[in-house]
Amino acid sequence: MKTKTIDKRNLEIALLDQKKEFDHWTGKKLCARYEESLVDLDSPQAQVVIGVRRSGKSTLCLQSLSHAGVNFAYVDFDDERLAGLSAQQLNDVLEVLYMIYGDFNHIFLDEIQNIEGWPLFVNRLLRTNIHVVLTGSNAKLLSSDLATHLTGRSNEIHLYPLSYTEFCAIKGVDYKDRTTEGIAKQRNAFDSFLETGGFPELTLIRNSKNYIIHLVDNILKRDIEQRYRIASPAQFENLAHHLLNMSPCRVSPSDLANTFLFKSPNTVRNYIAYLKQAYLLIGVNKYSTKSKVRITQEKLYAVDVALMNQRENVMAGENLGWRLETMVLIHLIRKNQREGWDVYYLHERSGECDFIVCNGNKILQCIQVSYDISNPKTLNREINGLLLAHKRTNCSNLLLLTDHDCRDIEKNGVRIAVRPVYEWCTE
Repeated sequence: MKTKTIDKRNLEIALLDQKKEFDHWTGKKLCARYEESLVDLDSPQAQVVIGVRRSGKSTLCLQSLSHAGVNFAYVDFDDERLAGLSAQQLNDVLEVLYMIYGDFNHIFLDEIQNIEGWPLFVNRLLRTNIHVVLTGSNAKLLSSDLATHLTGRSNEIHLYPLSYTEFCAIKGVDYKDRTTEGIAKQRNAFDSFLETGGFPELTLIRNSKNYIIHLVDNILKRDIEQRYRIASPAQFENLAHHLLNMSPCRVSPSDLANTFLFKSPNTVRNYIAYLKQAYLLIGVNKYSTKSKVRITQEKLYAVDVALMNQRENVMAGENLGWRLETMVLIHLIRKNQREGWDVYYLHERSGECDFIVCNGNKILQCIQVSYDISNPKTLNREINGLLLAHKRTNCSNLLLLTDHDCRDIEKNGVRIAVRPVYEWCTE
């Protein structure tokens, strides 16, 4: 992106407008997000909130700063009036912020990756003991720049769309209520969440498909194609939509290269990496004690169930089992961010298990996900997958997650807990 010079008067107008928008937001009761507890505003490290567009990164940061009662300045670099702003002008931005906000000791830089050369500016702020909070929609750009310029001086917080409990909070549903009426409301909220997904604004918008179409288009074109100078945008977009349509799926770069007429599987690998860095897709590695196997056989998931069918030309059915599996993975990833755990999948010719949760080389739990196990063949397949995982990992903490079943099953001397997802993800 070409840089441009913006005079201070226009900078002041843009930043005053942003402050007005923020002042209008202040005081509104918004959904509390768990990740707010991970933001350390007293730390000398830059607090970096990374995640997919429209997942609530800005709101999370503003809530953290407002609840802490600190004096802070705010600038949103996703404003088209600041597009192409040069790094040399960041000092002008700082000067205007002091004019608008007076003295402050915290600064919130929203979508900072839009400015080339931003890390040196942030590093200078940190050296002057200003506490910095920043967000970005591309993990690669931020993490690579942070590693180069802010070594040891950043705390990365990954934000995903709403969890089920946060969705309940927005809908006014008490997920702890164990009365008949309470459970009925929770089930209804869960069915809605499974259908619409967790992007916060979708709780207020009727035309969810149009919203997701524009969101995906914006991510593909702005966060990936422009930044990485994709040579064949149409091919790349076809691949991206195909992977979202098929998720969750195991991928073969060679097969995809042949299908979409790419010259090399390496091109496919790069494109998948871009989609993961922009948080459209999440990769889960295959469980193995061999490092080569873990890093070469990946299973891809959409970052939210809304991306699985709320787009053009999808021709998707309900896919309730895949949607439930995706929801479980996102919950595991959010939980593991706090605990520092890893998630893998197990796949062999004799069977598979959806998720293996590990703490280092210690296996903590094996999880299988199936929407409906009323069919004996389905139940037997899921149980055999867990027994295979038990045999391979020697883990006896086996869990089968379903839409509504709740019981314990014993097979071959091994106990398997069967629980509904809507209860499990509130624990």
